[in-house]
Amino acid sequence: MRSLCYPTPEHADAAAAVVEFFTGRGGVKAVLLTCSCARGRATPDSCVDISVLLASDLPVEDRRSLERDWTREYESNRVYQRLAGVGQYSHVDLDFTDGIFKEPSHGWTSGPDDFEVDIGNLLVYSVPLLECGARLGDLKREWLPYYGDDLRQRRRQIVTRCCVNNLRHVPLFAKRELHFQAFKRFYNALGGFLQSLFISKRVYPIAYDKWVKEQLVEILGLPEVYQTLVDLMTMRRFESDELVGKASSLEEMLRHYCENAGG
Repeated sequence: MRSLCYPTPEHADAAAAVVEFFTGRGGVKAVLLTCSCARGRATPDSCVDISVLLASDLPVEDRRSLERDWTREYESNRVYQRLAGVGQYSHVDLDFTDGIFKEPSHGWTSGPDDFEVDIGNLLVYSVPLLECGARLGDLKREWLPYYGDDLRQRRRQIVTRCCVNNLRHVPLFAKRELHFQAFKRFYNALGGFLQSLFISKRVYPIAYDKWVKEQLVEILGLPEVYQTLVDLMTMRRFESDELVGKASSLEEMLRHYCENAGG
């Protein structure tokens, strides 16, 4: 277990109260601290992110009852009110999950989906605060250190194709002076590049729009990629064809770091 380091006593008290509430409740298999608090990156403005792992066969009505009980607890317990007073966005952000990860339909023109992010945040970057039974351990054995190669190859191909599709629309929109749409496609492609990069490296990500420096520099050990992405996102003139050259550079990075990564 990682060494817990909450930003304020109120954050620690709120997490402890969540654990107390769910201890002994039917269907609860684990309570996990996730996101910034779990990685020691939280500030007083941060929320306490919690994932409650439920039995995969928990009846729907039992789950709804548990969710209603939690809502009442959260609204009535003053420990959560005290947490709300220490920062601008300090609260408990709690979600329920059955731990069944389903591969989503990947949008042809959208950015990255959350398949790998969901697995990583629940099983890699979390801190278990409560475990009941073997469910959490079973999930880790199933999904870690990474999912199977057949799925990985398919995922990488899908993500890469969508990324390239977005990049090759950038010059078309720039030529029509649809600069905001060109930027949207470029930004979506940047997220797709990050997703493809993590899949290629067999590493689960934290996010594609937050903690990018931490992930590229500290987790993947690719500081040069981080600096290049910063340069690509630095615009001198928005209403120009500047994005066209940046899209070409990002596609070259995709080929170098992802398509030719092997495996």
